[in-house]
Amino acid sequence: MELWTMANKAAVLGFIIVTSFLAHPTSEIDPWQILVYLLYLAINLTILIMKKMKKKNDQQWFVGLSILFVIASGLILDPLFLLLLPINILELAFLAGKQPVVVFLCMLLPFFIVPPEWVPLFLLTALLSFFLYRCGSMLTNKLGRLEAEREKQREDLYRLTCTLNENHEYFRQSAYTIQLEERNRLSQQIHDDVGHAVAGALIQMEASRLLMATDPDKASELLRNAIAISKEGLERIRVTLKDVKPRPEELGINRLRLFVDELSARETVTATLTFDGDIDVITPIQWKIIQQNATEAVTNALKYAKATVISLEVRVLNTFIKAVVTDNGAGAEKVVKGLGILGMEERAASAGGTVVVDGTRGFSVTTLLPYRNE
Repeated sequence: MELWTMANKAAVLGFIIVTSFLAHPTSEIDPWQILVYLLYLAINLTILIMKKMKKKNDQQWFVGLSILFVIASGLILDPLFLLLLPINILELAFLAGKQPVVVFLCMLLPFFIVPPEWVPLFLLTALLSFFLYRCGSMLTNKLGRLEAEREKQREDLYRLTCTLNENHEYFRQSAYTIQLEERNRLSQQIHDDVGHAVAGALIQMEASRLLMATDPDKASELLRNAIAISKEGLERIRVTLKDVKPRPEELGINRLRLFVDELSARETVTATLTFDGDIDVITPIQWKIIQQNATEAVTNALKYAKATVISLEVRVLNTFIKAVVTDNGAGAEKVVKGLGILGMEERAASAGGTVVVDGTRGFSVTTLLPYRNE
């Protein structure tokens, strides 16, 4: 705001200097006028320096001195100097924190000491200076609000980043803890079930070896017990591994869920996944084809179609599996098969299936894979 005021003063002072010289083009330059110009510049530069030094009281004193200096110069030397009065009064009222109406009335106070021929120019200067002050004040306040809003957004971004990092660390620690708990559970289960069975079988076989020469019947019985215990331990191992290993359909649908969740979080799109039918019949190879074709279709939708909504659907029908990826993008009346679509067709054909591409309403890629419904 101070720079706007200084520019206003410089413009009015330049007008006064030019008008004075044009009024007396043939006369010699009055050295007192030059001295007054220089003193006025010095006083107002001091005001600006006081502003930079954040000495508001001293700044107000120098503004008051500038007002008295302008009045004295206008009454003694040249009435044109009185045109600077509205600007200096405006500056003093601004420093005092007065309301705009009060500021404007204060600017009109010197009206009675201005010569009649300069009254219109004085009023015009006061009015233009007030408008400049109001525009500058409004712009300064707006910039202040924008700066405060930007600072608040920066703080919010920093807080959200810290929260995201904390959540990421929490998820990492949780995943690691879950892995440790699962390893501990498996270790304990193997120790309790398999370890005891193997230890029991070893004891039975050792006893059988010792009784082999003296009591063959007893030794044979102990050996049968050891075999039975070993078979039971082996069955427990098989059951344990079967319980731990996820089913293929669980891996397939969960991988698609993870893919959709990451897509919604990473890109500016809304992604959904739906499935219907007995997904247990889908083999791991078919799940791999569905996953790879869905990834390729989504990549094309993000790169070319500029889609905002992407839907994935897996349906198991009577004789085939239908996996569809649709978007609300630009689409295409004539579909040109590039390397991406050709790759999807080759993957589907390797399992006896096919791929259908439609670009009339958005874009959709349908993968059809046959299966045996026994």
